[in-house]
Amino acid sequence: MNSSTRVSLPSRLVATQLEVGYGDRRVLNQVDFAVPNGQLTILVGPNGCGKSTLLKSLARILTPSGGVVCLDGQDIHQSRTRDVAKKLALLPQDPVAPEGMTVREVVAQGRFPHQRILQQWSREDERAVEEAMSVAQVNDFAHRSIGELSGGQRQRCWIAMVLAQETDLILLDEPTTFLDLKIQVDVMNLLARLAHEKQRTLVVVLHELNLAAAYADYLVMMRDGAVLHQGTPEEIFSPDNLYQVFGLDAQVIRDPHSDRLICVPTLPDLAVSRSAKLAVV
Repeated sequence: MNSSTRVSLPSRLVATQLEVGYGDRRVLNQVDFAVPNGQLTILVGPNGCGKSTLLKSLARILTPSGGVVCLDGQDIHQSRTRDVAKKLALLPQDPVAPEGMTVREVVAQGRFPHQRILQQWSREDERAVEEAMSVAQVNDFAHRSIGELSGGQRQRCWIAMVLAQETDLILLDEPTTFLDLKIQVDVMNLLARLAHEKQRTLVVVLHELNLAAAYADYLVMMRDGAVLHQGTPEEIFSPDNLYQVFGLDAQVIRDPHSDRLICVPTLPDLAVSRSAKLAVV
């Protein structure tokens, strides 16, 4: 099922005919994409397909050469940076904190859009930081240097920082990369709670297909700078689409315990391979 033109769901963040590149190389080619409100949307696709470029364009980090990104009906690139930052937060790949900065200090950076030159740190700022640390479960090491933490702990700290920004829209670029599987699941559970319990709208770039199928309310498959398929995992997570997008020969089955979809790569017949080798010998 090709649902690349599906834009019927309510959306505050919409890209229309988006064209974005680096120098002379175009990465996104007339992409239409509307982020569903109040859902966990996950972008998947092979390396270099434009997932991160689309995310950065939606976050106003990259300026398109064609098309437009609108937030609440306004061109995001014509809006004031501070106004956008009060509505939309981005967690990029591999964020870096200054050496020696504590977890609390990192989380407090999320309050920057709410600060003014003459406005001191307020009770509202303190409340937002405390709540963000509580939701992300980083209170126990609030006064430790972020450089001392494990990869999973650090990632929860970065998520707490964007939570402290108190935006309804949160974009995350590969938040599970380089983490152990258990920590990946912990991070995805946290993001799912944000969408379903805190009514946040999330867009996440992932490489792990089974995590994407398990956690996405809305799944987007990209290839060569275009959105090929989008919809619920039930609608688009299929062997044909996996082959078209990734060149992956796989079966899609249903986990008997969770009822979630799982892709299982089709392996060559090892017995036949061994027989062929013996015949050659």
